[in-house]
Amino acid sequence: MKAMKTIGSVGAAIGAALLPVIAHAQTLNLGLQNVTNTGLGTRDIRETIGRIINVALSLLGVIVVIIIIYGGFLWMTAGGNEEKVADAKKWIFGGIIGLVIILSAYAIAQFVVSNLVTATTG
Repeated sequence: MKAMKTIGSVGAAIGAALLPVIAHAQTLNLGLQNVTNTGLGTRDIRETIGRIINVALSLLGVIVVIIIIYGGFLWMTAGGNEEKVADAKKWIFGGIIGLVIILSAYAIAQFVVSNLVTATTG
């Protein structure tokens, strides 16, 4: 019980000591009223997000193509070995599944972003 009172007293003392610093921070002028050029661009944020999504999905598409090509390479170099052919088929099938997922994500993102732009701009 006595320890709780001591901790409370110390906390109150620290809070009282920091109060002038906190109050002074409210009147701090950082000169942000005159900022005219931030270098962030002038495009609408919705268009920027749409472009970021398109670039990310394009990069994923390139990765999927590389996976499918790798699966094809494994199949071509299998030399009739059924285990290697099965492994190659798994790589190709995984790439195709990834491609379907990426195309679905692209369609959903395109739908959402276009409807968001239409709904917010009239």
